[in-house]
Amino acid sequence: MTRIARALAELVEGLRIALGALSGHRLRTALTTLGIVIGVTTVIAIVAIIQGLNRSFESQIQRFGAHTLYVSRYNWVSVSGDWWKYRNRKPIGETELKAILRESTIAVAASPVVSVTAAVSRGERSSSRVQVTGVGSDYLVANGGSVDAGRFLLASDVDLTRDSAVVGTDVADRLFPGASPEAVVGQKVLVAGHPFHVVGVMERRGRFLGQAMDNNVFVPFTTFGSLFGNKRPMFLAVAAPPGRVPDLDSELTGILRRARRVPPGRADDFVLNRQDQFLKVYQGLTGALYGVAVGVGLITLVVGGIGIMNIMLVSVHERTREIGVRRALGARRRTILLQFLVESAVVAALGGALGTAIGLAIAQVIALTTPLAAAVEPSAVALGLGFSAMTGLLFGSWPAWRAAHLDPVEALRYE
Repeated sequence: MTRIARALAELVEGLRIALGALSGHRLRTALTTLGIVIGVTTVIAIVAIIQGLNRSFESQIQRFGAHTLYVSRYNWVSVSGDWWKYRNRKPIGETELKAILRESTIAVAASPVVSVTAAVSRGERSSSRVQVTGVGSDYLVANGGSVDAGRFLLASDVDLTRDSAVVGTDVADRLFPGASPEAVVGQKVLVAGHPFHVVGVMERRGRFLGQAMDNNVFVPFTTFGSLFGNKRPMFLAVAAPPGRVPDLDSELTGILRRARRVPPGRADDFVLNRQDQFLKVYQGLTGALYGVAVGVGLITLVVGGIGIMNIMLVSVHERTREIGVRRALGARRRTILLQFLVESAVVAALGGALGTAIGLAIAQVIALTTPLAAAVEPSAVALGLGFSAMTGLLFGSWPAWRAAHLDPVEALRYE
């Protein structure tokens, strides 16, 4: 216990001397910490923005079919260049949908999805590039979303090929400016010149991957086929209970291979896509940004560390006589070593704390003035402060060692 108490006393005394020395040379201390401040600020700001974007992206993924598989001819995320293989596959259609509805024991909902860009108008008001999507009555269960006013499409709308439509909020705002969602329900609109009865207005969903999610109109996929033809690419959204997506994946593979008559031993001629594929690609891209941020931060910290070493060598030179006096009065080498190590660590930690504060402030300003989000985990702040302190200890070790190994007699003679 005596050794521990003595070590703590030396640490406290070293900290007091270090703070006194730093406060006595404020300008030099500020210039010394500048490199550390710039490095930590860069890392914290970039990490804050990336973490904020990650959270925002993940929350958007969860809103749109987190437990859904999308049956398609194409792989949503493909970098292999084998698009030609996908384009020759048989299209996905009602045959596969009926097989899934008939045979699946896991799926809780399934809906076809087929889209086209068309003009939607009402009187003299029109919008030329609206995504018109043909879906089934279980689309919201399978893909997420909700209705703000009115209702969504019913099974009877699909079976009877009704001219029913559910419009997104952007379409409702352009065609019915100033009207409430409830007032829009029951109105007539023209979709590609064909009259439709508005039965519902979707709840606002914002943007996803830079694409507006509210500039759309949902119609029964049977009505969509009669209006736009049945040759357009279709995919199926099939929802699983929470936690059973892998089980549904295995089940759908067997059902689809039988429905599409894929011979044993031959590769699947369909793909089961997931929303989290976008998350993996996104994380790969942000991982590269993390690497760049860490690289820039490390380079700047090294530059700042060199500045700390230089100033600490100057400090040792200036305080040579003081060191000699302390050694003559009985101070041990480790006490002198600890004193200068604490001083260099304090300089770096001050720079790290200031850099962290500035980095967080910059991230918040960016979040408030741009569409970019910003968030920082406590671990990132601790990492920034820890790295800066370690930089001070690393680059201050040589000056501290020199100070501790000065000859007391020569040090006392120094003028």
